[in-house]
Amino acid sequence: MTLALRPLHPLFAAEASGIDLARPLAPAEVAAVNAAMETHAVLVFRDQPMDQAQQVAMATQFGPLNPGLKQIGRTAERLKEAALIDISNLDAEGRPLPRDSKKIVSGLANQLWHSDSSFQAPAVSYSMLSAVVLPSWGGETEFVDLRAAWDALPERLQRQVEGLEAEHFALHSRMTLLGDTDYTPEQLAALPAVVWPLVRTHPGSGRKLLFCGIHARRILGMGTAEGKMLLMDLLEHATQPQFRYRHDWRVGDLVMWDNRATLHRGRRYDLAEPRELRRTTCDQVPAERARHAA
Repeated sequence: MTLALRPLHPLFAAEASGIDLARPLAPAEVAAVNAAMETHAVLVFRDQPMDQAQQVAMATQFGPLNPGLKQIGRTAERLKEAALIDISNLDAEGRPLPRDSKKIVSGLANQLWHSDSSFQAPAVSYSMLSAVVLPSWGGETEFVDLRAAWDALPERLQRQVEGLEAEHFALHSRMTLLGDTDYTPEQLAALPAVVWPLVRTHPGSGRKLLFCGIHARRILGMGTAEGKMLLMDLLEHATQPQFRYRHDWRVGDLVMWDNRATLHRGRRYDLAEPRELRRTTCDQVPAERARHAA
């Protein structure tokens, strides 16, 4: 079968069908998914349940897997496949953790608008999130298209931000939300801050985009307060409803998105109910490198 696409939003995002992600993909199928991602940036695959090994095998067809915040090593592994990133509120026995546990508190930062691993150099490309267990309400994931956000940015503001650079730091979201400073020097050094231009060109579509998000903590060459206000204004602009697709999960869904073209956030749900999603994230090939902050 061939990949079929049904648009889900006027600007981006599509439902994809016609291929079985649980088996090895043919080169033409990989190429078709890549081409669809260049246009839509978010692909929703319904009814694609996978075990852990199948998800890892599927994801590696799109690039080497990136561990993200697992490099800091603050939580014990719950999943058998070390390459998977556990997006759940569960303990090793599959039970909901206490609301004040470190994993739950840290995971709440996923409800802030972000691009996965924008705090790393080289860049990551796709993330793939598979739904295993869902709560009775909430827990949706929202996405925005940063290319559309750039296109709609007033010309005066486009001229102001083009050429500016922002520093992205792995723990800025946690510290912003939680005031969490309980990190060792070794953990802080594991992911040093990196610098990305505020205006980037998407390598697939060739379109300019506004690269903001909660991991951006300051703008180089600008006063702290002024830079933070500008970052807040840009994030508010980029996350307006007209740029937003909201995904309502079903068990067996796999959603794939391009971190170089989108921001996303999770939504609230009852933390007393089990919720388990498993994520894989790929490094960009060839690598696109940011520079480390001075």
